[in-house]
Amino acid sequence: MDVTQPTSILCITGKSDTHLTDIQNHRLHSAIISDFLALQNAAQKAGFELAIASSFRDFNRQSIIWNNKFASLRPVYDKQQNVVDLTKLSDIDKCIAIMRYSALPGTSRHHLGTDLDVFDKAAVNDDYKLQLTPDEYQLGGPFSPLSNWLDANLVKYGFYRPYQHDLGGVAPELWHISHIKQSQLLVNRLDEHAFFDCIKNSELQGKQAILDNLPAIYTRFVTNVSPP
Repeated sequence: MDVTQPTSILCITGKSDTHLTDIQNHRLHSAIISDFLALQNAAQKAGFELAIASSFRDFNRQSIIWNNKFASLRPVYDKQQNVVDLTKLSDIDKCIAIMRYSALPGTSRHHLGTDLDVFDKAAVNDDYKLQLTPDEYQLGGPFSPLSNWLDANLVKYGFYRPYQHDLGGVAPELWHISHIKQSQLLVNRLDEHAFFDCIKNSELQGKQAILDNLPAIYTRFVTNVSPP
């Protein structure tokens, strides 16, 4: 742990997990557990088996995802779900392509423990390979009914979709939900300078391009989310 930074900053940037509680083989922020269970119970009464696909990811895990994508060891997709050929792009353009669907380590909302990806486990069989792609949650997809129910009910239980719409930054992610109050409490404690220090001391691929363009990245991909 980097003891030179406040504990709250370490939690927000994925460098600490002291704010988390284990639940259903995942980890969520301790302050949102009761609200999540209430949402899950309401979904069950409506006929859905709301399950967590992904929750907290620490800085190191997000860095592995990032570095593998930057090195073309994992595919990077555009908004039409076509694979992007990163070999033809500059370092900053590689970063922008990756950030459409994968957050820059240190800036991921999954670090907060307030954000999670969900799906309807009852809508698919046990050997279904979950993709977390738009077609699964849109009309005709297996999770479209759940998605419609979430539209109508998320706010009642204190949640919302930060990536509900395409605002020119992160692509829409209908599977991604966030606890309104707790996520805002954490995000409001962080600024661009804390991100700069976090990334500067990392081993991220494309680090210099990120640091050189951090103000624009911060505005386009970190604070540019749909309102609750």
